[in-house]
Amino acid sequence: MSNTGPWRKSSRSGGGQDNNCVEVRLDNDAPQVSDSKLADDRPILTVTPGSYNGLLAWVKHHGRQ
Repeated sequence: MSNTGPWRKSSRSGGGQDNNCVEVRLDNDAPQVSDSKLADDRPILTVTPGSYNGLLAWVKHHGRQ
């Protein structure tokens, strides 16, 4: 049984409906990352929780420069 959550947009996307943003969701507790501007042709990357947490830490550290 699949337990896939909804896609969540980045808060940096501006909240618009233009679909140009990074999105994440959980699929059976595995984080998935995607770029919504490619619509149905977009790649969906499934990563380990540790890798995802490392990405978030990097973005938080470097994203405000």
